[in-house]
Amino acid sequence: MPNQNTTEAIEALAAEIGENIYIDVAKWHLYLREAHLHSILAERLYPLITEGNLNQDEVLQILQSIPVKLGGGKREIPLVDLLPMQCQANLINLLEEFQRNL
Repeated sequence: MPNQNTTEAIEALAAEIGENIYIDVAKWHLYLREAHLHSILAERLYPLITEGNLNQDEVLQILQSIPVKLGGGKREIPLVDLLPMQCQANLINLLEEFQRNL
């Protein structure tokens, strides 16, 4: 049963990320839910939350490790490069709040 609880928690985290965090492309805000990046990000961030290793450097490292394909796959850019600084700060706050509520 813990696996189901973990899955539900990751899905809840993905929903929060998808609704609140966006990438900025030419001043257009594309929320991670719409870009289909919220689930993979939640899956990679969730262990940091549950293990108590949540810190900005670890989060930025995970953002750096997620490639975003542009132009039909002609280029890949790390997710961290597409998130405005304010979204990065909002993501950290969101993760801290999520951790408190677990």
